[in-house]
Amino acid sequence: MENTPVSEITVTYNVALVTVDNLPNNMKLISDIFSTIAREKINIDMISQAPPYRGVVNLSFTLSSDDLVKAISALNRYKKDVPNLHVEVDADNTKLSVYGEGMKNIPGVAAKLFTLLANNGIEIKLVTTSEVDISYLIFEKDVDRAIEAIKKEYNLE
Repeated sequence: MENTPVSEITVTYNVALVTVDNLPNNMKLISDIFSTIAREKINIDMISQAPPYRGVVNLSFTLSSDDLVKAISALNRYKKDVPNLHVEVDADNTKLSVYGEGMKNIPGVAAKLFTLLANNGIEIKLVTTSEVDISYLIFEKDVDRAIEAIKKEYNLE
């Protein structure tokens, strides 16, 4: 199946998206934030950081919705040192991961998947990738439709 770009779909329910806006582009501060969250025994999954703009970055990450209160509490500790820090929360999402060894050798897989999801009216809230995996954070209500469309497109069952 090495020539097949998509061979597997996995789903993770009950996922929260946290976005931290106006975070100073300071790697020590960013590492401290992740360390504080880790000390709370919170597992973070998808991470996305926007490029620095005027000395600040926006950072988004996902975690289990069950850990959301602890994570927000941990992040709020930084508002004293960073008064403009803004934390946005979006709970009750689902992570849909599409895997395939063939992705690393077949151009256009991400383009095809973006188009497929768009044509099915599925909003993507966050996306992360590796050579062989693309993970999408989507509304829980859209999961079945997304899975059905991807299975049909790549002949998966």
